[in-house]
Amino acid sequence: MQSFADFEHNGWENTETVTRYDEYLSVVTTQSISALLDDADVRMGSRVLDVATGAGYAAATASQRGANSIGIDFSAAQIRLAHRHHPEIQFEQANAESLPFESEIFDAVISAFGICHLPNPDLFLREAHRVLKRSGRIAFSVWDIPERAIGIGAVYAAIRDYGSMDVGLPSGPNFFLFSDREYSIQALLSTGFVTPSVRQVSQIWRISDPDKLFDMIAGSSVRAGATLRAQSQSAKDAIRSALRETAYKYKCGDHFEIPMPAIVASAGKI
Repeated sequence: MQSFADFEHNGWENTETVTRYDEYLSVVTTQSISALLDDADVRMGSRVLDVATGAGYAAATASQRGANSIGIDFSAAQIRLAHRHHPEIQFEQANAESLPFESEIFDAVISAFGICHLPNPDLFLREAHRVLKRSGRIAFSVWDIPERAIGIGAVYAAIRDYGSMDVGLPSGPNFFLFSDREYSIQALLSTGFVTPSVRQVSQIWRISDPDKLFDMIAGSSVRAGATLRAQSQSAKDAIRSALRETAYKYKCGDHFEIPMPAIVASAGKI
């Protein structure tokens, strides 16, 4: 059976998935980049490693602050997209769980919505600790718990109500593992970081057509998308209807504002 690592990697090598994520979800995930960089203490002259950089938005924003940024991602498709968006930034294909850098050379390690896609996130935290200078900082963002990150939470709730979560996907870490504040704090402490902090950052997903919510998630994500596509047709129809009803709860004029808050966790190295 395909491993979870291969499943995630293959999914994010799909150019269409990567393009759709950039089109549909980057408008949400970029809303917490400033908080991520603030908590990592990214400033003029900082040397910053952006892990799971995706289309490179966090690395580029760090660069705009005067930092020296490097973005890495395990997906060549993501790296190509990042190069197109931000040709002035250095991007490399690399494994977050085995960083190809010397020890103690970065002032900050950041990851925007990347840690929830890793098969062994504890290895990433150890590697981040290794490559950070003393007094350096780590910060990562994830979605808040599904009851608050409505756009994602409603998908899984509808699948449980009308379909099945058991569709033969390889097992991996709970997607919302680091949405638990205490878990994030303990994970950082056990890796050797100090004074961890966790906070919620408000994000809103503004969409114009609730009927497209199903297709937007199905086409722009790997785990959730594969789970949706594997449902029976009757289940898909019921899930579409449930997502439409959820969206209408957040109607605002001629569009819909769906809450999608982030959790930003950070800590330092001594």
